[in-house]
Amino acid sequence: MKLRDYQEAAVDAAKEWIKKCIEPAVLELATGAGKSIIVAELAKWLNNASGKKVLCIAPSKELVEQNRAKYLQTGNPASLLCASAGKIDLRHDVIFGSPQTIKNNLKKFGDRFAAVVIDECHGITNTVQHIVDEMRKNNPKLRVIGLTATPYRMNSGYIYRYDEDGNPVPETQTKEPYFDRLLYRVDAPFLIENGYLTRPHADPEHIESYDTSFLTLDKMGKFDARGVEQAFEGKGRKTAAIVADIIDKSAFRHGVIIFAATVQHAQEVMDSLPKERSAIVHGGTGKSERERIIADFQDMKIKYLVNVAILTTGFDAPHVDVVAILRATESVGLLQQIVGRGLRLLRPDMAGDLYAIAHSSKPDCLVLDYAENIERHCPDGDIFNPLIKAGFTGSEESTVLAACPDCHTQNIFSGRKNPEQFEIDENGYFIDLSGHRILTDDDLPMPAHFGRRCYGRSIVKGLSDRCSYRWSCKKCHECEHENDIAARYCEQCKSELVDPNTKLVLEFTKMKKDPYRATTDKVLSWRCQEWQTQNGNITLRVDYSTEFASFAIWYRPQGRSSKDQAQWAGLCMACGVSADSAEQFMEFVNSFEISMPKTITAQKNRNTGFYEVLAHNQPEDRLENEIPRLA
Repeated sequence: MKLRDYQEAAVDAAKEWIKKCIEPAVLELATGAGKSIIVAELAKWLNNASGKKVLCIAPSKELVEQNRAKYLQTGNPASLLCASAGKIDLRHDVIFGSPQTIKNNLKKFGDRFAAVVIDECHGITNTVQHIVDEMRKNNPKLRVIGLTATPYRMNSGYIYRYDEDGNPVPETQTKEPYFDRLLYRVDAPFLIENGYLTRPHADPEHIESYDTSFLTLDKMGKFDARGVEQAFEGKGRKTAAIVADIIDKSAFRHGVIIFAATVQHAQEVMDSLPKERSAIVHGGTGKSERERIIADFQDMKIKYLVNVAILTTGFDAPHVDVVAILRATESVGLLQQIVGRGLRLLRPDMAGDLYAIAHSSKPDCLVLDYAENIERHCPDGDIFNPLIKAGFTGSEESTVLAACPDCHTQNIFSGRKNPEQFEIDENGYFIDLSGHRILTDDDLPMPAHFGRRCYGRSIVKGLSDRCSYRWSCKKCHECEHENDIAARYCEQCKSELVDPNTKLVLEFTKMKKDPYRATTDKVLSWRCQEWQTQNGNITLRVDYSTEFASFAIWYRPQGRSSKDQAQWAGLCMACGVSADSAEQFMEFVNSFEISMPKTITAQKNRNTGFYEVLAHNQPEDRLENEIPRLA
């Protein structure tokens, strides 16, 4: 295989990184850039350079087989580890596999692997991360290189921390990225300008469009199923008009791929297409039937192919010159994968008649968006310039540029609200009119942003060593080490990071919630009633509620023990009455001629399991009074 210049540059960038660092890194390669060729070249080099095995992961059977087929063209053998492809083989030095089959065979791997190459790495799953983690137990220096056309995920933004120039990605655009750095980038506009891809043309003029403005995301980050059904299903006239518009605009084109929202919706789309020239594939389509339909479409025996979540990635039909989107996409990555199905050039090595028919008449790919996707993800209308955002805490209206005082890295953080209109210095702190930094209640400079720690870094002994400067931190009271403000334990001495005052509050609260410890608490409410015991004795039951507990106390005005008499006398004195019986006490209660005790001192008896009253109207326990014995 002869690599294109940019393919060689991508491989070289990966080689240089692998030689100096073990952190995961990613290559951004637009659809049509030839990821399979780059995977093959990387795998061959990794195997030769290390003398160990290389694992190549792809999310689907089709991509696994496609990548392996390209590697075989190098003249080297390769194993296939993919149950859905009917093969589980670990013999050769380079292995191409699917995640679940690999996971099921991890025990056979041992320490023989030098690297993992992950195709479509934007969709890295828990399963893939588990595979890498387990392989790292056997080889801590395992290299991980990912490849994708869309290096971002919905809600978490870019999947890497540093861009190709080594600059940190703003916190507003990435959240907990898996990959350390973007090594090389080949975007679609570059490939189009250099004649490697077909130019897309988005037609904004539509007679009809589906209303997707009310769609909401569920816990899995997908559009709510009921909302999708409501937006797309049962829209007879609208769907028929949209399909008629597709047919009209593709009259002189050769291959039309239609993305429907649901199976029911796809069937409704099919009802308006010419039956003899159309087909449908979805999750319920049998394997052999799906392969036949796709082959017929690739051979141009049918013109219109309707699919439901099947042909978004890894599908190659170069004659496609119309992409019709009749579904809402949750992420811009999915939108670009869909559009990418129509950007491939027709190759001279295709069937002669097909090449002769279509090659000269594919000046562009028509993109028809009937579900407001381009408007949702690409506000300026350019599908190659999407709006990438990550969930973060803080104002979405502004960002702050903060230069690190230690390493001088330029960090971009989400800005805090600034109603006082303070100026901001070069290091990202609020300053007053005199140029002095505004201080917090703890006499520390107040950052004008929500950034915690500098993202500057250097490579030290193969690892990415991050700058230690922090704008906000939690200092350990044991060793003075500065920790992240969200840390619970000190990174250095492992002590629990609890402020002394906070610790006293926690201890005080713990004491108050211990029912077997005598405490004095303010009475929030009470309920009094006469109560007859199993022995027929009449007592007074009082149900107390305090801030920390609710419990019942039985008072025995006729009790003979000194304890019973003391408790009854204490209650009457606390309430400001004189009563000889429970009945007489209740008369005072019912006539509102009584005052509820302000506090009660009580504890639970470990033997009986019942609460006992020790006193009434004693001073309430307060934290400031408890500090000496808690500290």
